[in-house]
Amino acid sequence: MERINVTHSTGEYTIYAGEGILGDALGDFFAANRYDRICVVSDSNVWPLHGETLTAALSAAGVSAADVNVFPAGETSKCISTVVKMYETFTKASLTRHSLVIAFGGGVCGDMAGFAAATYLRGIDVVQIPTTLLSQIDSSIGGKTGVDLAAGKNLVGAFKQPRAVIADADFLKTLPQRYLNDGMGEAIKYGCIADPELFYAIGAKTIGMGDIIARCMKIKAKYVMEDEFEKGVRIHLNFGHTFGHAVEKLGGYKRYSHGEAVGIGMLIAAQLSWRFGYPLYYKEIKNTLEAWSLPTVNDYSGSDMMKVVASDKKRVGDEISLVLLEDLGKPVVHKVPIYQLIELIV
Repeated sequence: MERINVTHSTGEYTIYAGEGILGDALGDFFAANRYDRICVVSDSNVWPLHGETLTAALSAAGVSAADVNVFPAGETSKCISTVVKMYETFTKASLTRHSLVIAFGGGVCGDMAGFAAATYLRGIDVVQIPTTLLSQIDSSIGGKTGVDLAAGKNLVGAFKQPRAVIADADFLKTLPQRYLNDGMGEAIKYGCIADPELFYAIGAKTIGMGDIIARCMKIKAKYVMEDEFEKGVRIHLNFGHTFGHAVEKLGGYKRYSHGEAVGIGMLIAAQLSWRFGYPLYYKEIKNTLEAWSLPTVNDYSGSDMMKVVASDKKRVGDEISLVLLEDLGKPVVHKVPIYQLIELIV
């Protein structure tokens, strides 16, 4: 079991990573932390598959009982009404400021349970137990939580650092291949912005999944420790996301998964990087995406894309901050006027 320590403005926490580590990690965590009540938040896919495993591991760690909130799986559940139902479960379970929420599922679960924990009683502790590759290497680390609005993804949210992250690769064994590939979209992003060796190894499939997870988690942890509240270099993690979020929304959050959409977004960002005078890595990124059966064709019009991009969180006034590639492993941020981006995209 690998331990990665993350420090932040109000303390620190441990990321536990490995295969078959759930019991040991929970035992380690609860040996040092005590809570009056615990509530697990999960979804309708994960809980039937892994609920008994988590319950047994909690019992072995000395947790005799925990309340459970299970919501319908899927991005369409990532809304305020679902969070309100979590609050109602917390109330019925009599959670206090000395209680713990365990987020047990993929990125949607982690984002919403984290947001619910951040806002209930003005903040109670949360432990993230991500069960997808995407959530293990990305969304569970760093404290960003949120829900979607009709206007776009994650427009309501809060920073809530977890008390621990437990990434057990055993959970990936039940993951459909499409969603394992989905997580590779974010892994490829990490290679693009921080680790060219990882990027090429992913494309050539010469690296094991355990190593991919560990290297990605360390990259994410490094960015989080350098820039906890996304005021500086952490924006690099948004490479491919400005246009990826547009692709997701235009597809009704059903046509493309997050990692698939980010892959398409990275290709658009690679083309824009070239337009701004940087080396063109479009072909290399495209080949790597295709090696993992990720889509590479965007059939949405530039005008439709820009309608969504114009409401992106990284827009300030009439400018939007785009993360481009000065070189592989060397991201750069360009503040681009909206009118200029329209000319480039449309």
